Amino acid sequence: MNRPRRRQATALGLGALLTAMLAFAAPASAAATTAATTTTAATATPLVVNARWGGHCTYDRVVIDLQGYVPAVTVTRVPSLVYDGSGKPVPLAGRYFLEIRLNPAAGHDDAGRNVYRGPKLLKIYLPKLKGLALTGDYEGYVTFGAAFNTKPAYTSFKLHSPERFVLDIAHPNVC
Repeated sequence: MNRPRRRQATALGLGALLTAMLAFAAPASAAATTAATTTTAATATPLVVNARWGGHCTYDRVVIDLQGYVPAVTVTRVPSLVYDGSGKPVPLAGRYFLEIRLNPAAGHDDAGRNVYRGPKLLKIYLPKLKGLALTGDYEGYVTFGAAFNTKPAYTSFKLHSPERFVLDIAHPNVC
């Protein structure tokens, strides 16, 4: 092969290699940008914006609405309800109590403005659920307390689009 053809073949080969590298690099960088955006959105602290309740034929339901994603949630039977930080008793009548704790979560934005618009303390007249209170929004934890006259049997789960945590408390059919 003569010199001009060898140079031409080498140039074509390098051009093809460079084109292939650019073709693979563009989608990878786009995927990396998308992954970074998704990771940032998923790791931002979810905001607790509301808590609501409802009565149904065989269960009472508490729903906690969130912006972002549903974080880890623990539901624990406790002997009494107290406000986080102060330890002062929550004035809800009942003999049995559940503490619902979300982490990480916040009821306020980064500027400290309240985003939680739900009830802070509310007496409820459902077959099982007798009260609901926001008992804490501190250092990445948002805590609620629920009051009952009789021992609650409950199930919990997460729902998406919109994001929410659901607590169902069973009771005999009232319909």
